[in-house]
Amino acid sequence: MTRKRRPIHWFRIILLVALIAIAVYVNKVVVPTIPPPFVPTATATRDPASYVADAQKAFDEGKLLQSIDTYNQAIRANPDNPAVYVALARVQIFAGKYDDALVSAEYALLLNPDNSMAHAVRGWARIRQGDFANAEISILRALELDPNNGLAHAYYAELLGSQYINNIGPLDVVDLFSAESNLAIQLAPNSIEAHRARGYILYITSNYEDAVPEYKAAIELNPNIPDLHIDLGLTYRALGLIDDAVQEYTLANTLNPSDPRPDLYASRALASVGSYGLATQYAEGAVSTDPTDPYLRGNLGVMLYKSVDMTNAVIQLGLAVDGGATEDGQTIPPLVLTAGDARAVETYYFYALALAYTRRCDRVLQVSQQILTVAPLDETATYNANFALTICQQIMLTPAPVPTGTATQVTATPGVYPTP
Repeated sequence: MTRKRRPIHWFRIILLVALIAIAVYVNKVVVPTIPPPFVPTATATRDPASYVADAQKAFDEGKLLQSIDTYNQAIRANPDNPAVYVALARVQIFAGKYDDALVSAEYALLLNPDNSMAHAVRGWARIRQGDFANAEISILRALELDPNNGLAHAYYAELLGSQYINNIGPLDVVDLFSAESNLAIQLAPNSIEAHRARGYILYITSNYEDAVPEYKAAIELNPNIPDLHIDLGLTYRALGLIDDAVQEYTLANTLNPSDPRPDLYASRALASVGSYGLATQYAEGAVSTDPTDPYLRGNLGVMLYKSVDMTNAVIQLGLAVDGGATEDGQTIPPLVLTAGDARAVETYYFYALALAYTRRCDRVLQVSQQILTVAPLDETATYNANFALTICQQIMLTPAPVPTGTATQVTATPGVYPTP
């Protein structure tokens, strides 16, 4: 009846209460902060506007490919902003990526079918692709949506100018592209495209001295766009300012070493004043940039011919005309001879002459006949084809010496966007 009571273990009670408090704290505070298993951990997202700012900065510095990559990051961060697609397309055109630019413009139009700039840039991409009919549809739609879109007027001037030099423009095309290029300057005086378009119009109408300040104005807005320096170089060459032209080509090459055009144009400019040795060096630079291009091989062959290096001229001209392989096994496609392709015709008749001077008369007959058949109305080509045949006739009659005449010079005017 006198049962003994057990003593209270206060330490155990306190410990138990503490454990319960800790469990409650973990359940209420810690557990909600722990991500569930197998679910990716959320990361902080960067403001898309910061990508756009960085892309514009890269563009201003002439880092076109970096600008394109950064604009793509901005799109991944916010894929619903048509203005970013338009900005991306514009940079892609400056970088020569016309197909990509067209895709970017199309995405912008999917988001906003009534975006004037999206239609305008789509038209600009189509101009560079040579799709003049659809380019006109796009640009006129842009102007319908916004008649004061200065860049759209600049692109329209370029379109009309391109139609003009291809002999497919309307009867009043000169008045139209002059008015459009002037209007572009009025509406968008601080845009690269407006000054470039005005310079282009002045260039194709042989107003070279007036074209120079327009190209310079475009370059002042962004001195790191390679094509602007190429355009100014072509204008200087037309004015006979060869040193200035080569300087601009060199700047373009520095900004974009992967483009063979600056070296190609420098070689042509230097050859026009008889600097054949230096011209050959630039021609070799163009070939090293794109060794599979038959036009570049042909140009190198012409420069070697003019430097009186007939053996190597035959090799390079042969690779251009007949095709072949580079030293590392890449395929060089043969250059197709067509009457309207001045560079191809030139390559063929210099090949015929080089073959004649190296006594390859069996091949001379074949090449000369091709020229006379395909380009019978080209006086320079037919003269040189017949001259090559004359050399071979004299070789057969009197083994040595051979005639000392040289090819008459082709004087094709370089276009703003000629294909090398």
